[in-house]
Amino acid sequence: MNRRTFISNGSAIVGMSAVWPSLLTATSGMFSSPTERRISQVLNARRTMVQNVPVLRSFGGGDLDLVSPFVMLDEFGPLHIDPGTLGMDIKAHPHAGVTPTTYLLSGSGRHTDSLANDIVYREGEFMTFSSGRGAIHEEVSSLEIRRDGGVVHGFQIWLNVPGREKFSEPVTHIHERTNLPVVETKDYRLKVVMGDAFGKSSPVHAHTPVFYYHVTLHAGGRLDVPVHPEHNAFVHVIEGEVETEGRRKLADQQLALYERGGEVMRFFAAEGPAEFLVLGGEPLNEPVVSYGPFVMNTRAQIEECFRNYRAGRMGKL
Repeated sequence: MNRRTFISNGSAIVGMSAVWPSLLTATSGMFSSPTERRISQVLNARRTMVQNVPVLRSFGGGDLDLVSPFVMLDEFGPLHIDPGTLGMDIKAHPHAGVTPTTYLLSGSGRHTDSLANDIVYREGEFMTFSSGRGAIHEEVSSLEIRRDGGVVHGFQIWLNVPGREKFSEPVTHIHERTNLPVVETKDYRLKVVMGDAFGKSSPVHAHTPVFYYHVTLHAGGRLDVPVHPEHNAFVHVIEGEVETEGRRKLADQQLALYERGGEVMRFFAAEGPAEFLVLGGEPLNEPVVSYGPFVMNTRAQIEECFRNYRAGRMGKL
């Protein structure tokens, strides 16, 4: 994994990321088609504000078992920023017990944190802010966008961490787009942001098995995504319409939660191209207690986070 020189020293987030590797299942010496995942629920994203930035929130708060180990998904933008204006201005705030991740489809942003990082991230790059026992960050528009204007569009998705890592040392990593592998066929383009797919592995690691794919499905294209039958999986549609199991159609601003048990998720772009995210992983099977930017296992831990923040133990910018 290549890291820029301005990233604070610290070991990478350790662990492994994996998805169910096989597209065929062996049965009594014969090969049969894998079982298709079924949709449990479709959610419509709701509009809200994160300080001065409008977002579409598909879920948040960690109360949905079928999204674990993720706890929040926000799509921000497309945010049109005029030259000479402030643009995105999410002021300094703390996190603890969770890893906010940022992925840009277009534009750029600037991340500063209490770990002495000052990072400009750009289209196609992926940043993880593993807050651990507590750290502070700020997300604003880059100086170039404030000067020249532009369009910012991307995702902040929170990845929960197991209880044993809730009070680990915080660390920030940024992964350049050239380091994130892409699988491309005549039917689709699949970027492996986290996890493994079709023989390609992302350099981004997590404490537990997790996957995060950015998919563009061409008009008339088909895609079968293998998944571990005991892992969670869900789909957020960015643009267009995609046909899923039972010929069910999902449109932009919709998110589908899948039941566990199947080994493959099938997608078809019948009416035109579609762009979407596919995410999931091994559920943590732990209590989730969240309050604002803190995601813990108990109320006592949340109270400890507040004490640490007020006492200045999460640092400062």
